[in-house]
Amino acid sequence: MADLMSGKRGLIMGVANERSIAWGIASAMASEGAELAFSYQGEAFGKRVKPLAESLGSDLLVDVDVSDEDSMEKCFNLIGDRWGGLDFIVHAIAYSDKNELTGRFIDTSKENFINSLSISCFSFIDIARRAVPLMPNGGTLLTLTYQGSNRVTPFYNVMGAAKAALESSVRYLANDLGPNNIRVNAISPGPMKTLAGAAIGGARKTFRHTESNAPLRSNATLNAVGGTAVYLASEMGLYTTGEIIRVDGGYHVLGMPLSENI
Repeated sequence: MADLMSGKRGLIMGVANERSIAWGIASAMASEGAELAFSYQGEAFGKRVKPLAESLGSDLLVDVDVSDEDSMEKCFNLIGDRWGGLDFIVHAIAYSDKNELTGRFIDTSKENFINSLSISCFSFIDIARRAVPLMPNGGTLLTLTYQGSNRVTPFYNVMGAAKAALESSVRYLANDLGPNNIRVNAISPGPMKTLAGAAIGGARKTFRHTESNAPLRSNATLNAVGGTAVYLASEMGLYTTGEIIRVDGGYHVLGMPLSENI
């Protein structure tokens, strides 16, 4: 174990199981010496997260609904009472009605548009605002995005709009919070075999396509994303803020698939 995160405390939001990107980040942070707290939503997810958290030595778990004002206030009050402050937060929270993650974007319902943007984007802004008082000496806010924010990706639909808004929020928050020495960044992995990713129509085809065409001929691993998060949250990332860091095997540089795959 190294010590790039030694002495740092952080809240991991969005672990669903051991295949979650947030779990890959949590594992990497813990291996570098970070002390972690975890949020979850509802009893079912709590039962999944508790043993994972315990495996990293964490006993601080909070049931949080990011769309509920009282729930959010309770979470950050608990963190403040227990630790007194925070050094980093990982926001890996997104949601859309899976019935609208297939078919055409134009058929997005108003209700799902508002809900998707609120949970997937506004929650990060809300979390940032609540984190500031707990980061008097500065800190790091990390979120997760996807290439569907700026490139049309099959069936990503309203989540593309949500992630585009999230990426813009990263830049505005970085500007707002720079004077507080709080860095704000996003990691953009390519397709990964996660619970959330599986909800998108054609997920398996998308995964195979990027794996076959990315310059590195591979999709990102949890370890790779975790390592990037450690860089951004550690002293190594002191002057990186407002960035969208792609961890996608280089797929984003392509204009077309490889000739043999056309």
